[in-house]
Amino acid sequence: MAGRIEDYALIGDLETAALVGSDGAIDWMCLPRFDSPACFAALLGDENNGRWRIAPADCAEARSAGPRRCDRRAYRGDTLVLDTVWTTDGGAVRVTDFMPPREGAPRLVRMVEGLAGRVEMCGELRLRFDNGRVVPWTRTVDARTVAAVGGPDSVFLRYDRDDVSISVSNHCTRTLFSLSAGERISFVLDWSPSHIPSKPGADSMELLDETQEFWRTWTGRCSYQGPWREAVVRSLITLKALIYAPTGGMVAAVTSSLPECLGGERNWDYRFCWLRDSTFTLSCLLRTGYREEAVAWRNWLVRAVAGQPDDLQPLYGVAGQRWLPETEAFWLDGYEDSRPVRFGNAAGGQLQLDVYGEVLNTVYSAVRAGVPIDRHMWRVVASLMDYLEKHWREPDAGLWEVRGPPRHFVHSRVMSWVAADRALRMARIAGLRSSAERWRAMRQEIHDEVCREGWDAEQRSFVQSYGSHRIDASALLLPRLGFLPPDDPRVLGTLAAVAGTLGHEGFLRRYAEADGGGPGEIDPFAAHEVDGLKGPEGVFLACSFWFADALAAAGRREEADAVFARVLDARNDVGLLSEEWDPVARRQLGNTPQAFSHVGLVNTAFALHGTRNEARRRQASG
Repeated sequence: MAGRIEDYALIGDLETAALVGSDGAIDWMCLPRFDSPACFAALLGDENNGRWRIAPADCAEARSAGPRRCDRRAYRGDTLVLDTVWTTDGGAVRVTDFMPPREGAPRLVRMVEGLAGRVEMCGELRLRFDNGRVVPWTRTVDARTVAAVGGPDSVFLRYDRDDVSISVSNHCTRTLFSLSAGERISFVLDWSPSHIPSKPGADSMELLDETQEFWRTWTGRCSYQGPWREAVVRSLITLKALIYAPTGGMVAAVTSSLPECLGGERNWDYRFCWLRDSTFTLSCLLRTGYREEAVAWRNWLVRAVAGQPDDLQPLYGVAGQRWLPETEAFWLDGYEDSRPVRFGNAAGGQLQLDVYGEVLNTVYSAVRAGVPIDRHMWRVVASLMDYLEKHWREPDAGLWEVRGPPRHFVHSRVMSWVAADRALRMARIAGLRSSAERWRAMRQEIHDEVCREGWDAEQRSFVQSYGSHRIDASALLLPRLGFLPPDDPRVLGTLAAVAGTLGHEGFLRRYAEADGGGPGEIDPFAAHEVDGLKGPEGVFLACSFWFADALAAAGRREEADAVFARVLDARNDVGLLSEEWDPVARRQLGNTPQAFSHVGLVNTAFALHGTRNEARRRQASG
């Protein structure tokens, strides 16, 4: 039985990641990289779909209420090394989980240390390749090694003591051992292609020291010194762990098909890189002093979008691959019976016009930050604008990747305005002044159209799409994108409408689920007609950060601080945020940990810190 989403902590090696539950079980891990098939998929099924649990023997067996959880756990300082402590009648132990930054094949280390007394421990390793479907052949290689092979995958489990009782039966490798205070045993799991023999690695203590040193050196580069620094640094560590180091692409999350509504069908694969996140991500990294990661992300973006401008996708694979076919895993029951379980993402084939604005806004932000742009990128800018000039009037799937009919989404129009605006700003630098007049006219036409067709005078708010009365949280981005100033009456009216319509227990939904439209009317665009899906969802955490940003920009700093504090409270015990939150049940929802949520946290901390400093400066000068 999988734990709650907030029960999981993240460990990773900058190419893949694993989720460690508070019950000592690793219920999710994909090898050898983020978007590979999972070898532990109990998160989306049960233990027979793959898991690795290490816990005290008297805690290991599932009971009616589920397995017992640890007494406490925490990351070891500003690192991605996780310590989990268990206390039993016999004593106490600590399990330390980590993945050394990759120098070859992926490696996961689980180190168990006796803290007090003597504790009997039990380990159960159930490897299931191909997303929990393939049971490998398992054999004992020698007194300290077990090997499992299935198709293209092989895994070797090595341990460094002889007094371990090990048995392989019913497709489960079971280990029994006991530790007294001061004693230690390490289990190291290595993956390799099945046709290449795995080789033993370095001593586990050396691996631990190297891993801690890597993260401490990396976090030491953080330039943020404002309030909420602990939350900001933990978010940055999480974001670093979501970056696929060989290419610089950042996955949206390490999981697939965790539901946005328990038992519902809003279950998507997020192990890919979204252009939607590109500007916010670049800003987050540059602001905090991580220029190297920002440049790598920009370079990934340039490579990914290379090709014909009409072939621009909303998302790509970690290496920039375009073919991301969506399939359903019929053999998995889904997280808390949330089906279907999906791998791959069909949104890659959608028309989302907002991504053109995202790409150009990212390039512009990089230029402003002094990141060099070569001639090829300037040609890409011109090519994307040539396409957008012809197609910005078309309906699309929008920011939220709806699977209902295409609409004239206001956010997509605004991002087309952003594309024209940023291209104009860069025209002189890029030597594209011959196109400037066309882009200026395009920018003005879009602005006029959005203010006319996207504005609902009765609600005094911008709406989700032309002809709809539905309020959408993406309208909060208008001042941040420069479309209107933050004190414009239309922005303030939208802020009030968003708060009144989308607010839920102090958080924000993305858009109204079945909003009644204008006075006395029924909105013709019911929720299922907009996104093509049934059922509700939780509050979207990134939208709550946008809300705090908009409040701060409007001068309402105390309210902004209160919103920010509520979202910080939605973090789990080790500081992680998923995509969504159920404020009534107080449960995390959606894929985890979510890059969009953690990017939002960092950027909002900067926004609120900046407004505080500005207020102090005004007081001092007054």
